[in-house]
Amino acid sequence: MTAPFGQRLAEAVAARGPLCVGIDPHVPLLQRWGLPDAPEGLARFTDAVVDALAGEVAVLKPQIAFYERHGSRGLAVLEDAVARARAAGALVLLDAKRGDIGSTMDAYADVLRPDHPLAVDALTVSPYLGPGSLQPAVDTARLHGGGLFVLARTSNPDAGTLQHALVGERTVAQAVVDAVRGWNTPGWVVGDPLPDLGAVQDLSSRWGATTGSFGVVVGATLPDLDVDLDGLGGPVLAPGLGAQGGSAAGLRRLFGTGRAVVPTVSRDVLAAGPDPAALRAAAARWAAELAA
Repeated sequence: MTAPFGQRLAEAVAARGPLCVGIDPHVPLLQRWGLPDAPEGLARFTDAVVDALAGEVAVLKPQIAFYERHGSRGLAVLEDAVARARAAGALVLLDAKRGDIGSTMDAYADVLRPDHPLAVDALTVSPYLGPGSLQPAVDTARLHGGGLFVLARTSNPDAGTLQHALVGERTVAQAVVDAVRGWNTPGWVVGDPLPDLGAVQDLSSRWGATTGSFGVVVGATLPDLDVDLDGLGGPVLAPGLGAQGGSAAGLRRLFGTGRAVVPTVSRDVLAAGPDPAALRAAAARWAAELAA
């Protein structure tokens, strides 16, 4: 078993800063780089990003859909890229948004096992079959030191249709956050009453070696933070910097300066390629803005 993901994430952030760069090789971006929409173009794009950034940023976040669309050859590109990124010191968060029940969820979570061909550090998951449906992934993450980021309050235009719906007196988004808070509480299991905030060490108030391994996804472009993250105990993945309208100032407005937030940028960095120096410079600009 490796060190828990939360600890490894805190160490990576301390060494490299909190920036996460998404690897999203969609067709217009391949065309911008002068690459074909084919496994060969996918490999050249991915290799360039990994070679330029895996030694610089804390987290790389490949979106699996852009590799699956090329079949087994695309997944082979992703397998190689994940291994090389981790060897260079970056944590790899697989953006797959998996969600199912029972043995199927268990199979999805296998990517958190160190002997898996696509072994990654963390996985994005969807809780909309009920947070309890993710228990197999929670168990696998705990066993192998992996991490999960659970969709909670996203910033796509119609997200509130479900996320603002009420479960008793709480919104669905808040119920998800509360479930993840429970996972970061020692001894809590699905079905137990939610822990009192006063009984939970607020690990999210700082980056530290004891940051929990279970986090939530909260969009960086929300107009206001309408979920209570106090006592979460784990990190917040905040996608949407750059082309989607998110900014460092917006992150401070939403989350303050004390939380363990992993801001994510994709197109604003990837568009600088294929020159490796330009990719590194674009990532460095965002890292400096976040540090400021």
